[in-house]
Amino acid sequence: MPIPTELVGSLPRPMKLQDAYESYDQGKITFEQLQAEQDAAARDSIERLQETGETIVTDGEQRESSFATYPITDTLAGTGLADNLAGDGQYFAIFDDGHHRQLPRLTGGPFRYKTYASEFVEKNQAIASKPVKQAVIAPSMLMLLHPLEGEIPGYSREQFLDDLCDEVEKDIRQCFAAGAKRVSIDFTEGRLANKNDARNPWTGKDMLQEFIDLNNRVIDRFSPEERKNIGIHTCPGGDCDSVHSMDVPYEKLLSKMFQLNAGYFLIQCASENDKEKVYELCGKYSRDDANGVAQVCFIGVINPLSPEVETPEQVKDALVAAAKHIPVERLGATDDCGFSPFSRDVKPKHGSPDFARDIAMQKIRARVEGARMASEELGV
Repeated sequence: MPIPTELVGSLPRPMKLQDAYESYDQGKITFEQLQAEQDAAARDSIERLQETGETIVTDGEQRESSFATYPITDTLAGTGLADNLAGDGQYFAIFDDGHHRQLPRLTGGPFRYKTYASEFVEKNQAIASKPVKQAVIAPSMLMLLHPLEGEIPGYSREQFLDDLCDEVEKDIRQCFAAGAKRVSIDFTEGRLANKNDARNPWTGKDMLQEFIDLNNRVIDRFSPEERKNIGIHTCPGGDCDSVHSMDVPYEKLLSKMFQLNAGYFLIQCASENDKEKVYELCGKYSRDDANGVAQVCFIGVINPLSPEVETPEQVKDALVAAAKHIPVERLGATDDCGFSPFSRDVKPKHGSPDFARDIAMQKIRARVEGARMASEELGV
């Protein structure tokens, strides 16, 4: 079998769609009008992805407020916020360029999703001629909706976590039932958990093991056969062409991340200074038997934050180098991160989100071709 390739999830939203989100927040257009722009961008994303040769496609999260908040709010500004939430929650991350992203705050129970990702899968299945994947959010991210200190009257933290795990499980199962071939869980908070940023109190709570244990509470509800197609994505963030935790030693995460009993991992690497070390760590810590499933390492060979397009030869060389440390039957190729995980992102290093969409397709095409070349060189 050739080396598989898979994108993480998001693609830059066209400026027209980003303007529609803004107009909806201001009450200038209806939700139906916003949805029409989302649907048009989703169709364009799927059709263009299929032209690149990508073997599994998605809508690029055009219909989502963000990779993290799609279940609980229609827009990043908080329009259409789910029940029992307020808009003044803690920061998720503070990025290197100084901007931040904030989460809502849980005010009571029960916790329930407003939107399930299966809604996107159903729409995408009607457009795509290739298999569809869907990225979903991890319970470890959404547990940050709960205030760090204290309890919520009448709704204990443990009740919230029980409800949260049930909702994440439901989200994943419904995606598969709607026809998704693969479901990957976004886990960008994993590396950030080791940062200990005084401006962002949750990062100083040493929560990585707690995150892993919580995520396994959901993952372990699935059979080995199901978990073959459940992935984990990790990166040091990617928003407005900036990162939030690249300065954190990668080994702090990679030495523990493979405790997650998922079948595959989408692992940022192209933007790392020491790529060889990442290959070594993945080879060392990934498991050929994670409770009945072999863990496949999809190595990041594309940097979505840079407008410079990688060549297929660069992709091929990276995969051949990775194969010295990772068994080739457990090796794949991916992008370091989603190309634009938040719906309002003008991609400043690229000049515009529309140009960034064009660049993303060129990069994906290079990944697909480079993986083919590496497969040929490695004899798989």
